[in-house]
Amino acid sequence: MKTKQVIAHIVQWLKDYSDRSGTQGFVIGVSGGIDSAVTSTLCALTGKKLLVLEMPIYQAASQVNRAQEHIAWLRSNHAEVKEEHVELTGTFDSFIAAVQAVEGGEIQKLSLANTRARLRMTTLYYFAGLHHLLVAGTGNKVEDFGIGFFTKYGDGGVDLSPIADLKKTEVYEIAKELGIAGSILKAAPTDGLFGDDRTDEDQIGASYPELEWAMDFIEQWRTEKGEWKMESIKDLPLNEREKRILEIYSKRNRANRHKMEAIPVCVIPEELK
Repeated sequence: MKTKQVIAHIVQWLKDYSDRSGTQGFVIGVSGGIDSAVTSTLCALTGKKLLVLEMPIYQAASQVNRAQEHIAWLRSNHAEVKEEHVELTGTFDSFIAAVQAVEGGEIQKLSLANTRARLRMTTLYYFAGLHHLLVAGTGNKVEDFGIGFFTKYGDGGVDLSPIADLKKTEVYEIAKELGIAGSILKAAPTDGLFGDDRTDEDQIGASYPELEWAMDFIEQWRTEKGEWKMESIKDLPLNEREKRILEIYSKRNRANRHKMEAIPVCVIPEELK
């Protein structure tokens, strides 16, 4: 990858999009992870206004520390960067009380994890409206178009996606070129939505390089052979781990297809109108 040229391309794309939309710049939630660090830095490089929000909800201290380190670095290098700290733990607790959520199983934990992401999305759009900014998304290609590893109307609710055509390994290449903090580069990717130390790999069952391999494998299959079917996996000349990765990728891609496609619309036949 021509890293420097890719950075310049994204920065110009961001600037042009903001100019065309008549907005002042961007707002982004900074979590202490690699994707938000890279995206916020790219936005800052446009020279436009950038508001970075820290929105903890029972956040691990390590994540908070990395976010604060990155924000301090951004502000020291870019005059147009401002920050807001919005403590959402109390808001989250109020929501739990309002819906009378009791200690439940994994399904309830997942629902509440998604609620955290949606509270943050609401907060981002509040500040976006207040300051005439665009909400910049932080999803990468595998998350947004591969396995749908994001919250619908949560971190998936954005105005534009600067790094969604980059795989996770490519995001790391960009991060190194940009000079992102070593603590962020070394941290295991996590969505931080469960209030514990589980990583993305713990949740998914595969690493990002493995998922990227699966994405490339299936895209190549479709190019050469047409429709991809999970039933094909068992007959492939691959080892058991590779077959398992393809299975994980395929199941998540199918289950989360509703996140990656336009909302279905019931079209009324003309003769019924």
